[in-house]
Amino acid sequence: MRFGNMEVRPLGGGAGCLMMMILFSVLASVVGTVLLNLLFD
Repeated sequence: MRFGNMEVRPLGGGAGCLMMMILFSVLASVVGTVLLNLLFD
C-alpha cells in the first residue's frame, strides 16, 4: 500500500493485507451496530 512517496508493507504480504481489511470491516460493522443500538435504545 502506498501513501504518497511512502510504502507501507503489511505483515504477511498480500494475504496479511486482505486479513487486516476483513478484520477492520468486521470491527467497523460491530462498532456501528453497537452505536446504533445505543442511539435508538
